[in-house]
Amino acid sequence: MPSPSFRFVCGPAALAGGRAGWAREMLADGEVALLADDGVEAVNTVAHDLGLVSVPLIRGERTRAEQERTVIAYAASLPLVWIAPSFEDETTRWAHDRGPMTLLIATAEPLTDDDQRRIDRFVATLGRQSE
Repeated sequence: MPSPSFRFVCGPAALAGGRAGWAREMLADGEVALLADDGVEAVNTVAHDLGLVSVPLIRGERTRAEQERTVIAYAASLPLVWIAPSFEDETTRWAHDRGPMTLLIATAEPLTDDDQRRIDRFVATLGRQSE
């Protein structure tokens, strides 16, 4: 598999109930890693929905700030879509100031149609930049 053009991080609940096939299509050039907040069964459901045999997990941390630093380390130098219930101010500044494009979506609910369209526009912009 070629190197991903972006990374996508969320808890399994964020991808629950989306348009059929949306996440699989959106992730065609990306790499998903899940936060295991919702347990192994939720991770399994997402892996099945995406047609993946395995899915990377972001390790859990004791505090929200530590968890955000771990996701930041995972993002490395790739563009990032990150979905979480909320973000620390430090993380929001990091996302704004870093070189690679970053989309933070603060929600504890499954993604709405509007959220999915925002992500689609972000991914499309990445695709145009790589041409």
